[in-house]
Amino acid sequence: MEKMPYQPDMDRPVQTATETVSSDWRAALPVLSGSTVTLRELQLEDAPALFAMLTAEEVSRFISPPPTTVEGFVKFITWARAERAAGRYACFAVVPNGMTTAIGLFQVRSLEPGFATAEWGFAIGSAFWGTGIFQDGGQMVVNFAIETLGVTRLEARAAVANGRGNGALRKLGAVQEGVLRRSFLKNGQYLDQMLWSILAEEWRQSKAVLGPGRVH
Repeated sequence: MEKMPYQPDMDRPVQTATETVSSDWRAALPVLSGSTVTLRELQLEDAPALFAMLTAEEVSRFISPPPTTVEGFVKFITWARAERAAGRYACFAVVPNGMTTAIGLFQVRSLEPGFATAEWGFAIGSAFWGTGIFQDGGQMVVNFAIETLGVTRLEARAAVANGRGNGALRKLGAVQEGVLRRSFLKNGQYLDQMLWSILAEEWRQSKAVLGPGRVH
């Protein structure tokens, strides 16, 4: 999800959706605990750390421009929690085990009422690349999307030039479906993107064969 669903001009009251998606995740996201990382609800106190981590050039080069101030991240977090309450969006803070500071985020947004089809994305501070945090957190997010949100098709998009992002999706088990030509505007230039998908039935089959935590 390189094109962030949040934009500053979206700071307005959010109407509650009428669709019933699942139980009580709309009241508060669950805490997901893995071997290297914990995923939890975004807190306003995460704004300074997210600003520091996600505005670095090497992180932001392949995503929509993140908020440019700490206050902007506060607005984003407020918006994310309102969208979660409305049943349209879930955004987890990424907190490495042994830390309390958020170093990135995973997000899932509905592409149709009821979350049957959804899109997900991630951004993690570069100091934590290659540590296994994406693999650990990504498995938990995909499982949450499928088993809690009821997603049957989970899509992701990554710029063709984003080798690390595409490699991470492939390692997690996503299937490359094609190239979306000139589909992402970044710094005044249109970039091609890879389209990836994970289907619920394939994800469950992989878990059954490899066991929990070993889907790849």
